[in-house]
Amino acid sequence: MITIGVIGGGAAGFFSAISAKQHFPQSKVIIFERSSKYLSKVKISGGGRCNVTNACFDNRLLAAHYPRGENYLRKAFEQFNAQSTVEWFENRGVKLKTYPDNCIFPQSNNSQTIIDCFMHEVIQKGIELRSNFHVKQIEVKDAGFTICNDEETLNLDRLIITTGGQPKSSGLKWLEDLGIAIIEPVPSLFTFNMPSDPVRELMGNVVEKTTVRVEGSKLIGKGPLLVTHWGMSGPAILQLSAWGAREFADRNYRFTILVNWLNEMKEEELRSELLNALKKEPLKLMTTYNPFPITLRLWHFLLNRAGVPTELRWKDLSGKNLNRLVNTLINDRYEVQGKTTFKEEFVTAGGVALKEIDFKTMECRTVKGLFFAGELLDIDGITGGFNFQSAWTTGFIAGKHVGN
Repeated sequence: MITIGVIGGGAAGFFSAISAKQHFPQSKVIIFERSSKYLSKVKISGGGRCNVTNACFDNRLLAAHYPRGENYLRKAFEQFNAQSTVEWFENRGVKLKTYPDNCIFPQSNNSQTIIDCFMHEVIQKGIELRSNFHVKQIEVKDAGFTICNDEETLNLDRLIITTGGQPKSSGLKWLEDLGIAIIEPVPSLFTFNMPSDPVRELMGNVVEKTTVRVEGSKLIGKGPLLVTHWGMSGPAILQLSAWGAREFADRNYRFTILVNWLNEMKEEELRSELLNALKKEPLKLMTTYNPFPITLRLWHFLLNRAGVPTELRWKDLSGKNLNRLVNTLINDRYEVQGKTTFKEEFVTAGGVALKEIDFKTMECRTVKGLFFAGELLDIDGITGGFNFQSAWTTGFIAGKHVGN
């Protein structure tokens, strides 16, 4: 009987352990968690609802949602993909619901449903749980591995490491000591800070369809935009932060964005819309007639930003004011000066270099018997269930092959 150790009691750790026990039922599987709580990120993810995956069932399209890891995951999804995730949970009695944005949540809208499912699997399969076990050192032996904390030393035949993303490379030194290449970690999903911009007064305003570009870059984010008390957030911004994670780090999180508040509307179309509004309601004040799918508060803000007088009627809109309003609506410029990360849901770009891993098995190419899964790898996805999907996929594959 072999003993398989899983270091990390999060999403990828539990999925790895369950997969390992499923494929190698005679093995002894132990999950080591450094804290007193298991699955803590699952608990708080998605506002406590847990976005388990995305209804993107084409492997190539699914892989395209990962700024880092796309080419590697495309092959991995042939073993376990979004459809596999849906079937895995539903076969265990977890009913799922797909929302219009393709995000898939448990029907209960409660992450505890997912946690309960995992804990039931662990107990049913006889997987051992060791909390408050902080692995201080790993030694590679001829017949396996030795891990130790402050109190004990254990021998293991196989090892799966799933310790999640680390904010600093110093947190990965213990892996570098094993000769494993590490990509410097930087934050991936974060919001944009605009500390002195009056747009923050619109805190809580959401525009469902926007396009956000980074000035001097090819980076583009599309989707809902949320104005917050620190700046801007929402899927369009988080998408940008993921694709531009390294570029923004290089810029020390100081750059300029251009917001099209009307999605992808072009100048010619917008001018036509404004002239139609002028013909339709010529006597109305511009502040009282808003012809666009944005809130009245945001409309007033943008009129003011364009320098349009509050008492101006549509019929009196001059060519100069029209030009400024057009530019403000589809090319609105904001200075970003910093970021805010979600500490509990921290996602990183960086980690274990993907060239180190055989993605058919998730085994380390240089240290036999050592496997990796989850966000510890240099893999990260945009929002929408993609980061959990890569955890399930890599965890399943690691568990499937760890006993060979």
